[in-house]
Amino acid sequence: MEEQKKKGQNQLNIELPEEVAEGTYSNLAIISHSQSEFIVDFIRLVPNVPKAKVKSRIILTPKHAKRLLMALNDNVKKFEKQHGPIGEPEPPSFPPMNFNTPKAQA
Repeated sequence: MEEQKKKGQNQLNIELPEEVAEGTYSNLAIISHSQSEFIVDFIRLVPNVPKAKVKSRIILTPKHAKRLLMALNDNVKKFEKQHGPIGEPEPPSFPPMNFNTPKAQA
């Protein structure tokens, strides 16, 4: 009985709303950071369309960014073990990006 209580205390119940479960397609991620956070902007580039929108922005603490890096690395290794090597991506060929945001000031 004591062991079941411990398991229950360590269990996390996660809710996945339907609109989030559908996911958002992204074929470009731009990562920036400050001293206290990492910002990952997920973008969808469409051929022959000069404007792209950030579809999702995730803000992480440095520790969570490192955990994400390790989890992604682990999952890529598992994927490649099951499906074979993933080819190296070619360098993107798109014009310089402008986020239309004001310049940072101190």
